[in-house]
Amino acid sequence: MNSLVNTNDQDTNNFNNECKKALVLSCGTGGGHNAAAKAIQEELMARNIKTDFIEYLEIINPKLKDEINNLYIKSTNREGKIFKKVYNLGEIYEKTKLKSPVYILNSLNKEKLYNYIQNNKYDFIITTHLFAAQALTAIKEEHNIRFLQVATDYVSIPFWEETNPDYFIIPSKELEEDFIQKGIEKQKLLPLGIPVRKQFRKQYDTEKVKKELNLDINKKYILILNGSMGFGKVEQMAKKLLQNTQDMAFIISCGNNDKLFKALNDKYKNNSRIIALPYTDELSKYMASSDIILSKPGGLTTTEIATMRKPLIHIMPIPGCENYNASFFAERQMSLKCDNINELIDNTKKLAEDKILQKKIVENQKRYITGDACIKIADLVIKELDRG
Repeated sequence: MNSLVNTNDQDTNNFNNECKKALVLSCGTGGGHNAAAKAIQEELMARNIKTDFIEYLEIINPKLKDEINNLYIKSTNREGKIFKKVYNLGEIYEKTKLKSPVYILNSLNKEKLYNYIQNNKYDFIITTHLFAAQALTAIKEEHNIRFLQVATDYVSIPFWEETNPDYFIIPSKELEEDFIQKGIEKQKLLPLGIPVRKQFRKQYDTEKVKKELNLDINKKYILILNGSMGFGKVEQMAKKLLQNTQDMAFIISCGNNDKLFKALNDKYKNNSRIIALPYTDELSKYMASSDIILSKPGGLTTTEIATMRKPLIHIMPIPGCENYNASFFAERQMSLKCDNINELIDNTKKLAEDKILQKKIVENQKRYITGDACIKIADLVIKELDRG
């Protein structure tokens, strides 16, 4: 199986791709699934593969898509208490070995999804989300389709074992046993990593980028990332960090949370140590300009940071898969992990002052996170398309 992902194979570059089409499916329950899907689309299109990206629920029911995405957002409020209960229920139900209600609901969509695939003449499908993978599995029981799925967290989440892809891309070889124990066939597993877009894989001239972003080239910056929706106790965090640190400024990414951006901008518009950042397509440049990054431990964002080789502190995970992400990184000394604001303050001061620890974190990121998952996934997809 490993021969399928040989990135040096010239056949993947010389292959005539013009008549082949791939479909990448995701869901907007958090930004990571879509970001990974778009990264794969970007790489395939760079190889002349006609590749479409769409959210799975956009095909099934656009109105339902918005409702489910909003339910996910609400479940992560109040420190993720609802999400934690749902995730824990999933882990308990998984042990029963019965088909989950989630699978049953997604299997009901198989006909609509299959018709979409057939009508658009897709030759191969990639999905970065469980829901689409379950629907594709139901289709595969009746029709000859090929698909691969991509895990975007450093754990086997509940119900992955209900899926039947041709290949299953997982974040690390060290997680193979976790996926196998959950009931996933070993021969399907390919530990290629989590795919990130090219902008997170390139080298930046820090001084040049700071000038582009109107940042002080002589100032040390800490970037705070709290997810695409800007979750968390950000205002409290900002206040405590200002009170307990000196000689550094904080760039706070608010994502799509306009309310948070306005609150921070109004409160700190005259304070040069706080920069409130609205949604931006140039997040990689802000990462490159930062000396340290504090981030919610989403699998995709964490991988982007590690690929850029930045000293990392994980801040207050949403209970569930984010806890596993933070633990995976902390146990391999690729990050420091915080469960409350006091730990966050202590670790921020510690990491800012300890250059040796910063270097150690970056070296371990290089050891465990290669950053080339997109390239290897594209190689695999092209070989599958070539196989016909």
